[in-house]
Amino acid sequence: MIPPLPDLVLDPMVRAALAEDLGQYGDITTRTVIPEGVRYTARLNAREDGVVSGMQVARMAFHLVDPALSVETLLADGAPCAKGQTLMTIEGAAASILSAERVALNFAGRLSGIASLTARFVAETRGTDARITCTRKTTPGLRIVEKLAVLHGGGFNHRFSLSDAILIKDNHIAAAGGIKAVLEATKASASHMVRVEIEVDRLDQLAEVLDIGGADVVLLDNMDPDTLREAVAMAGGRVVTEASGNMVLGRIAEVAATGVDYISSGALTHSARALDLGLDF
Repeated sequence: MIPPLPDLVLDPMVRAALAEDLGQYGDITTRTVIPEGVRYTARLNAREDGVVSGMQVARMAFHLVDPALSVETLLADGAPCAKGQTLMTIEGAAASILSAERVALNFAGRLSGIASLTARFVAETRGTDARITCTRKTTPGLRIVEKLAVLHGGGFNHRFSLSDAILIKDNHIAAAGGIKAVLEATKASASHMVRVEIEVDRLDQLAEVLDIGGADVVLLDNMDPDTLREAVAMAGGRVVTEASGNMVLGRIAEVAATGVDYISSGALTHSARALDLGLDF
């Protein structure tokens, strides 16, 4: 089970979403048509099968609007859900529930969609040691919860930011003067606490990286399965191998079978469809 993040980390994100939705004057519809004192029990229901994520954030949205609301999470983040299953119940002032509804559903649907897609990717790697990992292709401002949703789906996280590790891409190599130049620069100045990954798209580049040394991980970019298999054999366990580039769902089983350690896909976060969830009174 993936432990929840501290609420204080998520609080600014949820507050910003609520402020955006409530606008300058709050929920004028609810204030106009719902009499004061009306109480209801609402249920957050799944309208399709999937994997749950965002329950912690949804709960925060309801409680930030009204701390008096009673929120019970029935299905934890990371759990599979079935169509028609109730994920959460919210009891209290009807006006408060309605005012928080859209923000709670936006987060829960978006994050559950990422977790569900990740789970489908992970399922394609069964029988291999390959791990599915995300990228930095995330929604601005939502990276921490989107990457958490990847974990809920059974995947792994790549860098959270540019400051986490050294990842030398093709443009870095071109601008710095070649593979030898970038690896020698990292050897000369990088902290011993920082891991180094370098991107290659040809086997001769991989051979150069292995000969020079200094890389912990090699990103094998846009290689076909036969080339990936040869690259894994060349690496021989000396570096971690990561396959990347056009890693869509239909390719994952074939790529995983090549023996790569990781398969990174931006699609997990930039192309996931929101899971269909609804709040029913």
